[in-house]
Amino acid sequence: MKEPYILIPAFNPAEDLSDYVNTLRSRGFKHILIVDDGSNEKCRNIFNDIAKIKGCTVIHHAVNLGKGRAMKNGFNYFLNLPNLSEFSGVITVDSDGQHGVEDVVKIAEALKEHPDSLIMGCRDFTLDFVPKKSSFGNKMTCRIFRLLYGVKLKDTQTGLRGFPTSLIPMFIQLYGERFELETSILIEAALKKIPVEEIDIQTIYINNNSETHFRAIQDSWAIYSLIFKSFFLFICSSLASFIIDIGMFQLFMMFFKRIGMSGAYIVGATISARVVSSLFNYFVNKTVVFKNMTGKRSVLKYYILCVCQMLVSAGSVNGIYHAFHAPEVLIKVVVDSLLFCISYQIQQRWVFSKKD
Repeated sequence: MKEPYILIPAFNPAEDLSDYVNTLRSRGFKHILIVDDGSNEKCRNIFNDIAKIKGCTVIHHAVNLGKGRAMKNGFNYFLNLPNLSEFSGVITVDSDGQHGVEDVVKIAEALKEHPDSLIMGCRDFTLDFVPKKSSFGNKMTCRIFRLLYGVKLKDTQTGLRGFPTSLIPMFIQLYGERFELETSILIEAALKKIPVEEIDIQTIYINNNSETHFRAIQDSWAIYSLIFKSFFLFICSSLASFIIDIGMFQLFMMFFKRIGMSGAYIVGATISARVVSSLFNYFVNKTVVFKNMTGKRSVLKYYILCVCQMLVSAGSVNGIYHAFHAPEVLIKVVVDSLLFCISYQIQQRWVFSKKD
């Protein structure tokens, strides 16, 4: 039976970390890696004591590089183990005492039962003692993540996670050196349709979460910038395509007038400009926005979507106009704005899906 490898990123941990590690050992976790992420000298004895515990390994960062880098270096250490085939994967555990040993056991069991899934230990943010800022922040992030990526999660920031060995090489290459790496992992899992198993765990906050090293402004900005990045690029790509479409329409209109297409120059210019702008939009979305260079049949899917979007727009505007007699331009702005958001979802999950 394969067993999990425990990874604990630690920055200036409390003195009881060694007791926690001993408790993990007593519950059957035989292999534990602690990454000292540039902790101060006062913590040296803590890591020295842990290094003496059987089955425990400590590696050190000379300076604080961030939780994400500590996780990546821990993953790299794990993947280079000579007996790698003996392990089911890695369980990441925070060093601040917020993860009960019983919950680590639950994640280990789930890792065995779901060898192809990302395992998430999820806290209950509805409890009265949970700090308001933590509850609000997590709920808002979960809602935004579901809206943009279509995956419903209960806890996006949990540090207690199980990573099957097969998925770790993919995650180790992702963007993020601090807490944003954990968000990068969720985005990658969503885009590649990797199953996520959520396991309910205890909700533990010690001294109102005073031991956390999460920087409310800087780290929140990094996380939300990452979550909104592809949608922002999608907006920029669409605006650029619109400008190209207008510019090419003017050029083609002048050209068709000169060659004598006086009766059909508008239609000809419209179609020609749309071909150029759509090709530009397709290429930018594929290479920059969704970064999927391997997707098959994406051109066909893209133009099927374009045609459907055009037909739905025309039909909706026409139907709403005859039903309510509102201004046509206003109706089109509202309808096309909704279709724009829907198009983002379809392009992300179908046209440029990384699952293909």
